[in-house]
Amino acid sequence: MCSDIAVYWFRNDLRLGDSPALCSACAASARLLPVYCHDPAEDLPTRWGFARRAGPRRAFLYAAVDDLDAQLRARGSRLLQLRGAPAEVLPALAGAIGATAVVCEEIAAPEEQDAVAALRAAGLTVRTVWQSSLLEPLELPFAVERLPKVFTDFRRALEWSDVAPPAPRAAPTVLPPLPDPVVSLPPSSPAPVQIGERAHAHASFPWWRPDFAGGERAALAHLARYFADDRAQRYKSTRNGLCGIDFSSKFAPWLAQGALSARVAFAALRRHEAARGANESTYWLWFELLWRDYFRFLHLQHGRRLYRACGLNEAAPASGHDPEAFERWCAGRTGHAFIDAAMRELAATGWLSNRMRQIVASYLIHDLGCDWRAGAAWFEAQLVDYDVYSNHGNWLYIAGRGTDPRGGRRFDPDRQAAIHDPDGAYQALWACVD
Repeated sequence: MCSDIAVYWFRNDLRLGDSPALCSACAASARLLPVYCHDPAEDLPTRWGFARRAGPRRAFLYAAVDDLDAQLRARGSRLLQLRGAPAEVLPALAGAIGATAVVCEEIAAPEEQDAVAALRAAGLTVRTVWQSSLLEPLELPFAVERLPKVFTDFRRALEWSDVAPPAPRAAPTVLPPLPDPVVSLPPSSPAPVQIGERAHAHASFPWWRPDFAGGERAALAHLARYFADDRAQRYKSTRNGLCGIDFSSKFAPWLAQGALSARVAFAALRRHEAARGANESTYWLWFELLWRDYFRFLHLQHGRRLYRACGLNEAAPASGHDPEAFERWCAGRTGHAFIDAAMRELAATGWLSNRMRQIVASYLIHDLGCDWRAGAAWFEAQLVDYDVYSNHGNWLYIAGRGTDPRGGRRFDPDRQAAIHDPDGAYQALWACVD
């Protein structure tokens, strides 16, 4: 059935390509108004006492929103940016333009679910579409409710079944016309983020550069560059690096904001393998995309249970917390040079290698005795590639409150430093920040 006027609410899907939700809205609407909500709650203090979203993450997001608006304008539409909680601004907007429906992507995390519920409670018809995973939940060889408890079993079941991701959808070339003009104030631009000389020279993800900017066009350009050479062919041997642009794929920031679809990334991987050959390293890129899916399906299976202090582990001891130790960890002042270097890199650049994320998370939980939820919140604030599913799933895993069969992971920081930074170069690089 065709709606006269609909609102498409962009959430963590800041792209036009491979967007089943957007394609569905375009097909079902005579007029369509694309909207993005800048929710002030995103910048309020957390329960742990710091702002929920730091400057680098905010700046990277704004770049993606600007890129989305430019792409919509090139197709005869535009992005209406609103300031306010979605539950407040979207019902008012729908009433003003006579919209009969809101279409958006489905996000299986509590706050995002609550936002949709609030819109429905306000009387809006909201249609959500699941589209953030590589694989379709209904195409899995098991019901999501029976998701294997261990990732390895999940991966093996998929590979034995030969399940394949759907081909990515092309971006719409033309969108339905806008409804009658809507007057709104443009959102405030983010305050400039000061980047020190060391961050400028050594950042592993320099999001302030045009080739690493937020948004779909930069994402697709990076994807093409990455698969044009041999980086994918040696990914497994370099992926545990600590710093540098080329040691890992760097897809995560664009995947997190939805500027890049996992299916688009996977299709590019398959084209690369067809041209240059598949090996253990290219397999490992598929492996990492499966981990991303696993954390998404874990949310579909367990929902709010993942956000309890005990997570999925009913027998887990109560989480202790030392506010002073946590503050030192955040500031890179724990006294352990390897840990402090990582935390200073994170604060200076909004980025941290996957290996260092595991090490500093382990140190906070198992060495400092702090609440894993505080660490998850700090990563949410700082990381330019913050993803609610992966962030939460990984912290649960390290804390022994998720699906790790070992019941938690402690990484010995001294041993990790000896393995991954034997000459102390990383520690020296981030010993202080300017």
